[in-house]
Amino acid sequence: MSMADHRRHPHRRQRQATHSAPLIGGVPVDVRLGRAVPALARRMVALFTERLPTYAMLPGEELAGDITRACEENLRVVVRSLRTGRFPSPGDGELEELARSASRRAEEGIPLSAVLSAYHLGWRLGLDEVLADAGPEDLPAVLEVQDLLLEQLQLVTSVVTDAYQEVREAVHGQELAARHALLSALLDGQDAAEAAQRAGLRRAPAYTVLTLALGEHPDEHRPGVSAAVAARRKVHRAQAELDHHTRGEALYALGPHGGRVLLPAEEPERALHEGWPELTGLLARVASRAGARVHAGVAAAAHDAVAGAVRESEEVLGVVRASGRAPGAYRVLDVLIDYQLSRPGPARDRLAGLLAPLRGHPVLLETLRTYAAHAFSRRATAEALHVHPNTVDYRLRRVTRLTGLETASQPGLLELQAALTAYGVSEGA
Repeated sequence: MSMADHRRHPHRRQRQATHSAPLIGGVPVDVRLGRAVPALARRMVALFTERLPTYAMLPGEELAGDITRACEENLRVVVRSLRTGRFPSPGDGELEELARSASRRAEEGIPLSAVLSAYHLGWRLGLDEVLADAGPEDLPAVLEVQDLLLEQLQLVTSVVTDAYQEVREAVHGQELAARHALLSALLDGQDAAEAAQRAGLRRAPAYTVLTLALGEHPDEHRPGVSAAVAARRKVHRAQAELDHHTRGEALYALGPHGGRVLLPAEEPERALHEGWPELTGLLARVASRAGARVHAGVAAAAHDAVAGAVRESEEVLGVVRASGRAPGAYRVLDVLIDYQLSRPGPARDRLAGLLAPLRGHPVLLETLRTYAAHAFSRRATAEALHVHPNTVDYRLRRVTRLTGLETASQPGLLELQAALTAYGVSEGA
């Protein structure tokens, strides 16, 4: 041990050299604690159920059996360390029971925070027991015991956390696979009852289908920040909001640029009408939490017709993006004219052709799309593009010269909106 270590832990050298337990009140601390193990373990369990709601909901048989045994084993490990001055090693088997107990808590879905809180509560109770009769003359021994117990708590916390996380990752992987199987069954139009049972979820009578387009978070372009990490965090935050809203019943397949979401519903038409304010509020929260723009094409259908609703929501999103609409949620009802204009045919081809002269002018196209997305307001367009309003006027005049489309009159704006939709769909925007 270095001199620096000795200064931080002044009692450790003596403990490791002599291997004798410190005395408090004239009694070796390992003897004092060893005598109290059975009763102290029961007091610990009682404290857990009093302070930790998750433990209070566990069956009495489990509390009196597995949880109490884990407390007793933990106390015996502490007693051996106090007697020998040697810390247990994660690989020598002394901590195996604690690791197994943590694994079982993970399988039961008990939060890691509750598991670790139980260990800390137990440690405090054990320390109180050991130091109950300490007097002023026992101060060196008290400091030594506290030093040893804090270090052992750190070791136990690490072992318990690793064991818990290993199982939770495996369980989480199984849960994700089951949920993706349910999502796939619904998207493919298959009977999803069995897949829902495996996923531990209710197969809803109907689903609201969202096809999302996620914009980029500012961190994805920030120098020195991993764009991939920023994108993953954006997606995780969006998923967390969906899970919170549906209490974990949302089904989704999302990536950095968007994807599909299925929200359980009772009846399709009700979801798209009476439930619309709630859905638009959810999308606003998803966008806020993700820190990115969100466009959503929305449809709804009974559970056996989800595949058709997916196609409809994709088509609606395509129209929304092609027509340059602002972020938000859209149904067919919200884009009826543009949706019809997006259907293949001579009219669409002619409308798209009106903007063909702008194919080599991306700045003018961007200005037009921003102009449409901001309700044809020159000032709002200028603010969105970070340019002067006069610059917007100049660009719009160029559009008129190149295409012949009016960018100020009401009839011209209607034609311009239709041309943008047709051009965007034709170009795959």
